[in-house]
Amino acid sequence: MPLSIQAGLWGLLGGLALVLGAAIAWFASLPQRLVAGVMALGAGVLISAVAFDLMDEAFNEGGLLPTAGGFLAGALVYTLANVALARHGARHRKRSGHASGAQQPEAGSGGLAIAVGALLDGIPESVVIGVSLLGGAGVSISTVAAVFLSNMPEGLSSAAGMRRAGRPASYVFGVWGGIALASGLAALIGNLALADAPPEVTAATNAVAAGAILAMLADTMIPEAFETAHDYAGLITVAGFLVAFALAHLGGG
Repeated sequence: MPLSIQAGLWGLLGGLALVLGAAIAWFASLPQRLVAGVMALGAGVLISAVAFDLMDEAFNEGGLLPTAGGFLAGALVYTLANVALARHGARHRKRSGHASGAQQPEAGSGGLAIAVGALLDGIPESVVIGVSLLGGAGVSISTVAAVFLSNMPEGLSSAAGMRRAGRPASYVFGVWGGIALASGLAALIGNLALADAPPEVTAATNAVAAGAILAMLADTMIPEAFETAHDYAGLITVAGFLVAFALAHLGGG
C-alpha cells in the first residue's frame, strides 16, 4: 500500500475519535472526571510527542534556526486563530465537563466555529502523522495515540452541547465525520507534499506543528482537564507522558 494512503488511514483513525466521542455523548453520559482524565492523559502523551517525535527530530534534521522559527510561528498562528474562534463561540470546544451558561460550548450560534476549531486543533496533528511515515520506520504510534486521546473529549463535549442546542443527529455526526475525513486528507497531503522536501523544510513543518500543538495544550486541554480532575490532573498527565515516552523508546514510536 502506498505510504500516502497509509498516512491517510492513520490520520483518519485519529480523526475518528471525534466521531466516537460524539457517539458516546449522544447515547450515554460519562462521568465528568473520567472525560477530564482522558483529556489529561492525552495532554501528557501529546507533550511527549512534541518533545521527542517533533522537536527533537526537527532539530536533528534541520538544526536550531528552522526548528525555533517554525516552533514560534506555529504557536503564533494557532494563538491568533484561536483568539478569533473564541470570539465566535468556540472558546470551550474541548470542555470536558457539563457546566452551564458561558462555560459550555456555544453549540447553537457557534457550531461552525466549534467545527473550524476542531480542524485548527487537528490539522497540525494529522500532518505530523503523515510526515512520521516518511522516515521509513513506520507510523509513530505514540503520536497517533495522542491525537486519538485528545480528540475524543472534544467530540464528546461538543456533541453534547450541540445536542442540548437541538441539533439533529445528522448534523452532529455529519460535522464530526467530515472533520475525521479532513484529518485523514491532511495526513495524506502532508505525506505527499513533504515526500521529497529538503530536511530543513521537513524540520520546519514538524516544528510548526509542535508549536501549534503545545499552544493548544496550554490554552485548552490542560486548563480544562484540571478544572474537573483537579488535584489528579497533573499525575494523570505525567502518566500519559511516561506511556508515550516508553512507547517511543521501546520501538513503538
